[in-house]
Amino acid sequence: MTKNQDGIVLLHGIARHATSLATLERTLAADGYHTLNLDYPARKNCIEDIVAFMREPIARFQATLDGRLHFVTHSMGGLVARAYIARHRPERLGHVVMLAPPNEGSEIADLLANNRLYRAFFGPAGAELITARPDALCQVLGTVDFPLGVIAGDRSLDPLGWLLLPGANDGRVTVERTRVAGMADHITLHGTHTLIMENREAIAQVRHFLKQGRFQHAKPPA
Repeated sequence: MTKNQDGIVLLHGIARHATSLATLERTLAADGYHTLNLDYPARKNCIEDIVAFMREPIARFQATLDGRLHFVTHSMGGLVARAYIARHRPERLGHVVMLAPPNEGSEIADLLANNRLYRAFFGPAGAELITARPDALCQVLGTVDFPLGVIAGDRSLDPLGWLLLPGANDGRVTVERTRVAGMADHITLHGTHTLIMENREAIAQVRHFLKQGRFQHAKPPA
């Protein structure tokens, strides 16, 4: 580890594993970051309990750093990062980048939250992805008072997205519901929810935000 090396915690989505962020991890490690691509029990616990599970491995990782600690997340991993920062804010918190986060929930979760098969597969956290959140969950997620960049996708290969989601969406979350009060920047790219973490432009924007605290927006034509 080099002096003042920053670290990045990568957090996958609800039905995924750390391997889904392997391309991002390799890219960021090549940029000189120390990385922790954390597998966590996304379908077995509620978000608050996931945060408790993560506390020790992140604390161990942070102890190896003498720079800042950043977070890069996909999907529900963004909510987990918010809850973790609200409960265990790192002393040297850096930048946070979320790919396709359901910051304001998803209408698909609204439809399926009471479905027995949905609840069996996605578990307690799946029921927390609804748009009308109880006050207790809002307190767990906390407020965004840190430098956050949100990347949304606007391409869907899923018929459910076409039928159920109002406006531009990535097949799981609308562009509008990726937004959250307090974020520093937001950008919409042509990507799907499932594969946005492999999107080359998305990866480039992650790298840019981690360094600059903002995205690289296209200049309007003269």
